[in-house]
Amino acid sequence: MNHRLHLKFEQLERATERLLASAEALGTDAGRAPGPGQWSATQVVHHLLFIESNILQYVQKKVHAEESLPKVGLLTRLRARVVRLLLRLPGFKYKAPRGVATLTDAGNLPDLSELRLTWESTRRQLERLLNEFPGRLMNRAIFPHPRSGRITIGQVMEFLLDHLLHHQQQMERITKALRTAQAAPKAA
Repeated sequence: MNHRLHLKFEQLERATERLLASAEALGTDAGRAPGPGQWSATQVVHHLLFIESNILQYVQKKVHAEESLPKVGLLTRLRARVVRLLLRLPGFKYKAPRGVATLTDAGNLPDLSELRLTWESTRRQLERLLNEFPGRLMNRAIFPHPRSGRITIGQVMEFLLDHLLHHQQQMERITKALRTAQAAPKAA
């Protein structure tokens, strides 16, 4: 695996474990939304897994198709940096694309233990992809990000990490709201 990709992969692994531990620490409240129109911890985990799985499938398809992929232009690099910055801003709410939000809002989500197992499997697939990723495609546009444009595999890894860290902030808000709601009746 390319050294840069390896470092990004390791960061993603640590951040994922932290997020899952935060969700699991909620116990039975993980499936409870802190308020109307808000996601539960389980929905956040499902959303992140869904995004990573779909990106993985798309990139695998592109790598195996051996298509001639364009180089990433300056405008795309700038847009990708803006997206990274926005995802890192504390409290900034970024609207999920319509199809993604609808799937995450759907009922009957698996429980956290099942989501963890699925995510571990998906992550091993991502690791294999990165281990086998052709060096000649490192600076090629491999994935069409909805806001950045077509980005490289390095930018894909940066997006996955920044996206997860963005939702870690959301997980912290969910935890705080649920803890506050639990403590409120006791104080009365």
